[in-house]
Amino acid sequence: MQDTAPQPALEQRATLITDWLRLDQADGVGCRSAHALLAVFGTPGAILRAGPAALSSHVTPAQARALCAPVRPELATLIAATLAWLADPGHHLVTFHDPLYPPALAEIADPPLLLYVSGRIDLLAQPLVAVVGSRNASVQGRVDAESFAAALSGAGLCVVSGLALGIDTAAHEGALRGAGSTIAVVGTGLDRVYPARNRALAHRIAGHGCIVSEYALGTPPLAANFPRRNRIISGLAAGVLVVEAAAQSGSLITAQMAAEQGREVFALPGSIHSALTKGCHRLIREGAQLVETVDDVLAAMRVSPLARLTPVDDAAPHEDTALLGALGHEPVALDELLARLTIDPGALGARLLDLELAGFVTQLPGGRVQRIWR
Repeated sequence: MQDTAPQPALEQRATLITDWLRLDQADGVGCRSAHALLAVFGTPGAILRAGPAALSSHVTPAQARALCAPVRPELATLIAATLAWLADPGHHLVTFHDPLYPPALAEIADPPLLLYVSGRIDLLAQPLVAVVGSRNASVQGRVDAESFAAALSGAGLCVVSGLALGIDTAAHEGALRGAGSTIAVVGTGLDRVYPARNRALAHRIAGHGCIVSEYALGTPPLAANFPRRNRIISGLAAGVLVVEAAAQSGSLITAQMAAEQGREVFALPGSIHSALTKGCHRLIREGAQLVETVDDVLAAMRVSPLARLTPVDDAAPHEDTALLGALGHEPVALDELLARLTIDPGALGARLLDLELAGFVTQLPGGRVQRIWR
């Protein structure tokens, strides 16, 4: 005879998940109102059974009616889809009352009620550092983000970022090379990938790290979701490193939230002529720690550099030392470079191509080139 003993436990779990989803999805009931109700009634189930009169002492009449309303068809569909999604062993739904809920995140002003997690849920309990920056990153910025993230991950820290193009992508790529791995916090449901260009990266992160969202399955990439998800990036992490940020960059929102949450804020300085470093320079003026090496971050976070990555031989061929030196730190026009070196244009083009293929030089619009520092 088939054993049916586990069924009551499964039904209880389904009921618990249903109650949390009903609270989370109630029209007009945001995080702060939901947490206020939980503080009074204890559980989502108790809130939903309390009745309009009891609820109206703590929320508006409209919110009370929404909480007491029958489950509408679209919510029933979402509940069924979520339960089916959770049947995959790599999928998790962490409620605010779950022991697996990250304690640091629970301390922020408006922690999410639910965390949808795809991948290694154990990473939520690891020491975490965020690496964020511009979507329209420079080549140098992407190199810096990847190398810093790889070193931080190699030192045992899990790197948190937002799966956006540019700095976020480079940070995830670098972090996947180390033991600390990476967490991507996204602004959509976990059954979607945004941006689509990062679909392959998202699958790698789900396999070796984890992806986290507070948004229900099916949630599209709405513009308002992304600034809001930044509080989770900073809330999870003990510190936030900003690699590149323009004056109005969304990364500054993350840094501001980190400061308000009592987290460490770090920023990489850059050229005074680059628009992509103005945000970092502003953060430094406002008290962020200027960072030149990964040890600056590790020391500030009181983390010992444990497992280091195998050093990469980043030395250029000795015959290009003079060319790299002539390139300096700023973009330079080819005519100016020819004047500095007094060599044949054909020879210069060949040597620049070799350096570009080796990852030491990048071509810029307007016939300019720039050295990539490693």
